[in-house]
Amino acid sequence: MTTLAGKTLIMSGGSRGIGEAIAVRAARDGANVALLAKTAEPHPSLPGTIHTAARAVEQAGGAALPIVGDVRDDEAVEGAVRQAAEQFGGIDIVVNNASAIDLTPSEHIPMKRYDLMQDINARGSFLLSRTAIPWLRQAGNPHVLTLSPPIRLEEKWFSGGHLAYSIAKYSMSLVTVGLAAELRGDGIAANSLWPRTTIDTAAIRNVVGSELAGRSRTPEIVADAAHAILTKPSREVTGEFFIDDEVLAAEGVTDLSGYRLAASEADLQLDFWVDPVDGA
Repeated sequence: MTTLAGKTLIMSGGSRGIGEAIAVRAARDGANVALLAKTAEPHPSLPGTIHTAARAVEQAGGAALPIVGDVRDDEAVEGAVRQAAEQFGGIDIVVNNASAIDLTPSEHIPMKRYDLMQDINARGSFLLSRTAIPWLRQAGNPHVLTLSPPIRLEEKWFSGGHLAYSIAKYSMSLVTVGLAAELRGDGIAANSLWPRTTIDTAAIRNVVGSELAGRSRTPEIVADAAHAILTKPSREVTGEFFIDDEVLAAEGVTDLSGYRLAASEADLQLDFWVDPVDGA
């Protein structure tokens, strides 16, 4: 399968950045995209809302269903899954995109921020995925794709002062490990995808460091990698932790200059979960 035409995706977040790019890429095939996000009104410092993302999906050729809701809320998630399935006749793909970030070191991070990351990143990914399982079992090529890094346990991956965030993101990755094991017999794929470099998103500009934007790639590289994964046979590819440019290289895409905001490949900033020695 090389297209997502007629497929239905439900995505957490997606108002902007990587999530919106994945939604728009699927829409270019003619996919249906249900977006579950809280951002209904414009934010002073963050571009985009769930409604602008829905318009982008429709302009790209897909059908959009914007659902204003909180991925931390059981009833909201159950209602969103039900609404998407009823409107589009089922659910084929879950994309766990919603994620909170706070890089405050352990000694100083408020537990309220720790809990927020756990609730959105870990619990939200688990909740949306498990709620959609009955519908995924009925799909022809069902996938769960989570935007989370490969799990690395060496001490150096925890030495940057972002332990709370690492715990939350690794919890998303554990959702991939567990669901792949539980759902393999049903033919439901569960995989994770992560970028090799920093990606020019609102999180990079507002939280990590605005100076990194010019050393990043665009969200479209992650979107194209996600498309390549989601069009693979679900029974053949599951439990994997993919890196975006490795996915594209396997598809024969070697010229990545169109995704690059940096002046050269050498100027790109590696993501802090990517090792420059072994490449993953």
